[in-house]
Amino acid sequence: MEEQLQIRIHGDASLPALIYLPGIHGDWTLITSFRARVAGRVRFVEVTYPRTLTWSLDDYAAAIQDVLVKNGITSGWILAESFGSQVAWPLIRHSSFTPLGLILAGGFVRHPLPWGVDFAKFVARTTPMRLLLWELELYAVYARFRHRRAPETMTTIREFIARRNELDRDAAVHRLDLIRSADLEPIARAATLPVFALTGFFDPIVPWPFVFSWLRKKSPALRGTKILGKADHNVLSTAPDEAVAQVLEWMGENRTAGETPAAR
Repeated sequence: MEEQLQIRIHGDASLPALIYLPGIHGDWTLITSFRARVAGRVRFVEVTYPRTLTWSLDDYAAAIQDVLVKNGITSGWILAESFGSQVAWPLIRHSSFTPLGLILAGGFVRHPLPWGVDFAKFVARTTPMRLLLWELELYAVYARFRHRRAPETMTTIREFIARRNELDRDAAVHRLDLIRSADLEPIARAATLPVFALTGFFDPIVPWPFVFSWLRKKSPALRGTKILGKADHNVLSTAPDEAVAQVLEWMGENRTAGETPAAR
């Protein structure tokens, strides 16, 4: 099961599809509150990545495309969180799945702080697993404050921690390697579908001023940006109400499932 990409589908097939690509943690354990708030308004598809140490970004994109099409999802909006944006860019150029729009949530094209990625890799590789697990227990305490506006997410914090093991840590390091070596600018420059960027104001992990500046200068597909003042890097889970409202506005909630929204 560690090498299999998994999806969960919530909602009727008549609703517009919204495909969630998670960040570096690789699963759906932090998206619970967002999912609860879009219930009945979109067909929400959650992805959990395999703990692979060999896949390229194109491999991720191809696997996601295949599993979506096998489940009858041939078009939809992509909601790409942090590392998920690195998977989303190659996904939008695959032919069997038709993306209607791309929403970056703390996402990017090229990471604005390469040294920060290198530092994260160093810490992950050199910190003993026992210490990492102890830090996660501290995170569980902090999460009571961090996710105070997302009570549904709190119910999956224990699952989030339980999934963290050595293979999971190694897979996260591999994803950091993919971020560091990715060359996605040609795709972003050539994209024609609507692209939007959502972020939390307090985001030292992927600083939004650099990301937004790049997108505005070099991505003709960019249609809008939004900063949520009370959120952090995990904008979808730390400000779920505001994030849902903005995502649905960008999608055009009242449009039919297959209709491409007009550029705004």
